[in-house]
Amino acid sequence: MCGIVGYVGSDQAAPILLDGLARLEYRGYDSAGIAVVSENKELQVKKSKGRLQVLSDIINGGKSVEGVLGIGHTRWATHGEPNDVNAHPHLSQDGKIAVVHNGIIENYVELRDFLKAKGYVFQSETDTEVVTQLLSFYYAEDSDIFNAVFKVLRRIEGAYALGIICADCPDRFLAARKDAPLLVGFGEGENFIASDVTAIIKHTREVAYMEDGEVAVISAEGVSFYNIMEQPIEKEHSTIDWDVSAAEKGGYAHFMLKEIMEQPEAIRKTAFSRIRDNKVFFEDLSIGAEYIKSISKIYIVACGSSYHVGMVGKYNLERMLRKPVEVCLASEFRYCDPLVDDKSLVIVISQSGETLDTMAALREAKNLGAHILSIVNVVGSSIARESDDVIYTWAGPEIAVATTKAYSTQLVLLNMLGMYFGDILGTLSKEEYDAIMGELLLLPTKMEKMLEDIEDIKHFASDYFNHSSVFFIGRNLDYAMGLEGSLKLKEISYIHSEAYASGELKHGTISLIEKGTLVIALGTYAPLFDKAMSNVVEVQARGADVLALTTESNVSEMRKTVENVMTVPESHTIFQPSLGVVPLQLFAYYVALLRGCDIDKPRNLAKSVTVE
Repeated sequence: MCGIVGYVGSDQAAPILLDGLARLEYRGYDSAGIAVVSENKELQVKKSKGRLQVLSDIINGGKSVEGVLGIGHTRWATHGEPNDVNAHPHLSQDGKIAVVHNGIIENYVELRDFLKAKGYVFQSETDTEVVTQLLSFYYAEDSDIFNAVFKVLRRIEGAYALGIICADCPDRFLAARKDAPLLVGFGEGENFIASDVTAIIKHTREVAYMEDGEVAVISAEGVSFYNIMEQPIEKEHSTIDWDVSAAEKGGYAHFMLKEIMEQPEAIRKTAFSRIRDNKVFFEDLSIGAEYIKSISKIYIVACGSSYHVGMVGKYNLERMLRKPVEVCLASEFRYCDPLVDDKSLVIVISQSGETLDTMAALREAKNLGAHILSIVNVVGSSIARESDDVIYTWAGPEIAVATTKAYSTQLVLLNMLGMYFGDILGTLSKEEYDAIMGELLLLPTKMEKMLEDIEDIKHFASDYFNHSSVFFIGRNLDYAMGLEGSLKLKEISYIHSEAYASGELKHGTISLIEKGTLVIALGTYAPLFDKAMSNVVEVQARGADVLALTTESNVSEMRKTVENVMTVPESHTIFQPSLGVVPLQLFAYYVALLRGCDIDKPRNLAKSVTVE
């Protein structure tokens, strides 16, 4: 859930590390630090609580820390409160080894007790310092940092991405990974490590993704990779094909607003290259017609916004395929004794492809015999590599913590998967298939039209930004869409917000409705519009202030009951949530803006959740 960057070359390391960490700020963090090897083989460790700018000011933008090899880190606290001492890098007792770490060392208490008995004194409350001191313990045996790293990896349990420097080895550093993302970047006379390619895309486009159990030794001259058996291995190199400007704001005040506005083009990239002769075509899928026909049940496994994609997908896939679909929170999947077998298709959805809960659920499903099809954005990510099939969203980098275009592209892909399967199964008639395809082709254009005029949404945000509690209500697809709208609002504005199926109001939730309570009523699902309206009347009778969202054809009917209405264009039913979520994203954005919140980096949140 944190950021790692490492550099070795001929340039000064500290400014490069700071720049890389700045590009990882979106991942969420509460402290930052760097360690650089000086010319006289001493480790210079500088770290501080708070934003990266605090650290940058302390070291004069990196100018006061000289050296051409170093590692850097942004930390999101798990073990120990956010403070200067608990910040990474952690330095060994003898001052020779420094470590940065993403993940959690599960047996750190046992290892800490072992080291304390050996006379080691700990400065921090973190699990990471155990790795540093254990490295020091083994390094003292034969002064071979390479051997020490492998001895440590055999002792520690849990998830880790590690960057390791040793004062006695000023020309190289080491990296290791298990269940946490880490990649190596290749330059001319310089090389890098990073937890995310955005940290180093300014310097190189050639990368290799490390896999579980691998160790890399990185010097300016080259990189050597080793497997868990300490044997040298060759790694496939990948080329990053998006431009560095894609990870910059491009004139927008926030990445979130930029990424909302990028959604039409992202959907075009995701969808249109997979359409041939007016048919959906997934070129790289290994599953054939016979397997698709044999599927007895589909599971969608995901977390957060990707889970909400799955909730929309359940309604649409069941309608298109006439097969049962169950949506599971990845963090619960392993523990519910799921009824999965070789006739189960498990669709795993993750923007980063590194979400640890989702990865664990994937492995559980695979062990039970399921076929795993993942939908991810990051090429070469862990989930992509461990899946039987993968469909990439091709949404480009998403920097804001609150997802927008990743959600939209995932949703379009899941609907397209339904079209593809439905055509093979014969559960979609030609007329229905053609109707859906027609609306899919129009979807980006309709979304662009919506984004051209957002003044009403800004106005509604100014009316309602001071509410302390908000309820989203809707039925069927509107309920599923409301889950995402509610999440967007709560995560960036810090307003308490919940989404409910409208029919459940009278089963308890309506007791919370009182005079002035804001209720966002969703009425884009045409088959249940009248029922949705009856629920609007219910909450109004209890004094609720209602803001509605509906389609252009129903806006006049909605305005008979509700004064303030946001509208979206008409589309085929399955794509209505793709359009409807856009005003909800914008509403959340402008509410947060008016409340003065840190929109791209909301408190306590991280972009990629790589711990349980």
